[in-house]
Amino acid sequence: MRIRSIRAAAGAALAAASWGGAAWAQDSPLYLTPPAQETQASAGVACVPPPPMVSWEDYHGPFQKFVGAFGRRLERKSAHPPHYKQRAVLCVLSLHDKFLLSVRETFDPVTVLGVAYDAGISQAENDDPSYGQGAAGYGRRFGGGLAGEASSQFFKDVLYPTIFSQDPRYYRLAHGSARKRFLHALEHSVVAYREDGTQMFNFTEWLGTTSAVVLSNTYHPNNKRGVGPTATRVAYNVGGDIGFNVLREFWPEIARKFRLPFRGQNEPGSPRTDFEKH
Repeated sequence: MRIRSIRAAAGAALAAASWGGAAWAQDSPLYLTPPAQETQASAGVACVPPPPMVSWEDYHGPFQKFVGAFGRRLERKSAHPPHYKQRAVLCVLSLHDKFLLSVRETFDPVTVLGVAYDAGISQAENDDPSYGQGAAGYGRRFGGGLAGEASSQFFKDVLYPTIFSQDPRYYRLAHGSARKRFLHALEHSVVAYREDGTQMFNFTEWLGTTSAVVLSNTYHPNNKRGVGPTATRVAYNVGGDIGFNVLREFWPEIARKFRLPFRGQNEPGSPRTDFEKH
């Protein structure tokens, strides 16, 4: 039964990859589509879409493709609330947009490379020994890792954001001191935003992560069960998300300093932040 579940997980991941690769290749239309067609706005309030995504072609320095892909990975789930515009709100993501966001996050080149690396380390350390060794063992580990990414992104980008009417993106502060912005990035793990722009508890982060960790036991048969091990894995994954949110918050300054591509926009007349001054 375990072998069947492993094969099913790997098969589902590979089947989704063949479809998701095409969806990822068409990344730009998700955010370039006019708001009237792809997003929703509150009645009587202006809806502000995010700026267009950048790609590796927009960067001409060392490690061109990797840097461009990494920046794209950060920016895909970043949003900048237009607090400097009166009566303006962010355009929210439709269910279709959330699903495409989930697919693109799962099959992003940076994500796939990370899964491949983790599978190699897992094989070298013989984690999940029931997977075996050799090419077959590596394939099972890679399939299990990719299935874990797919389930995590589905829970956190589609299912729970839809249930709680929550925006799955990170809302970048982008102004104020570096300390204030750092704390804002940490705060996002517990405070998120509804689609109307008001704050709420980040159900998506905690329920989504917990659901993905519990589900992973079905294709990681050697995982330790119980509340303690599960809580440890949840905390580890939430910590990783916090790290990405800190990078998302300061990515515009990092990009400017090293002349890297990013999709953020400066606020009209806003001064340079403390982060940029240093």
